[in-house]
Amino acid sequence: MNATMDSSTPCCARRRWAWLERFRSVALAGLSAILIAANAFASDGIEVLSATIVPREETYQLDAEFDVLFSPRLEEAVNRGVALYFVVDFELARPRWYWFDEKPVKISQTYRISYAPLLRQYRLSIGSVYQNFTRFEDVKRVLSRVRGLPVAERAALVPGTEYQASLRMRLDTNQLPKPFQLNALASSEWTLSSNWYRWNFVP
Repeated sequence: MNATMDSSTPCCARRRWAWLERFRSVALAGLSAILIAANAFASDGIEVLSATIVPREETYQLDAEFDVLFSPRLEEAVNRGVALYFVVDFELARPRWYWFDEKPVKISQTYRISYAPLLRQYRLSIGSVYQNFTRFEDVKRVLSRVRGLPVAERAALVPGTEYQASLRMRLDTNQLPKPFQLNALASSEWTLSSNWYRWNFVP
């Protein structure tokens, strides 16, 4: 007489239990890898923490706070003499129900970070204006704060009208040396940019 084995036999139950254990181990390993990758991605990037438009004299000016986190590779590149260019983009639009939004204001300001090995100094430049620092942490602190950036003339905006302001900061990879531009295409460590931060503003 031939005996048949079903799922109720101890041997089959042990096999099923062993298979479930292996599946759980693989699933946990995959989840751990995802969490590690997510933490690594979160360790560098840019986030807009706050932004406001302030009326001052004849202009409206932007004050903003960013959280700028550099990857070790970017910091190493600066220390080896590669200049980094960060751009703050700002837009001010007036919504129109009958057509595309009107954008009376669209500006960009570029910050250049460089390092002089002989002087052991970092430099943060905005056009011809610059500051020198001995610590990279101080460069990041100043880069993270925008104060008094003129964005519009007082006469250019209509009082009592609601506008939508948009702000972001990004690493301009187009201004990197050519070999590093190729690295930027191949590695997410070089694609440093915040999402657009939007809020309503009424002059």
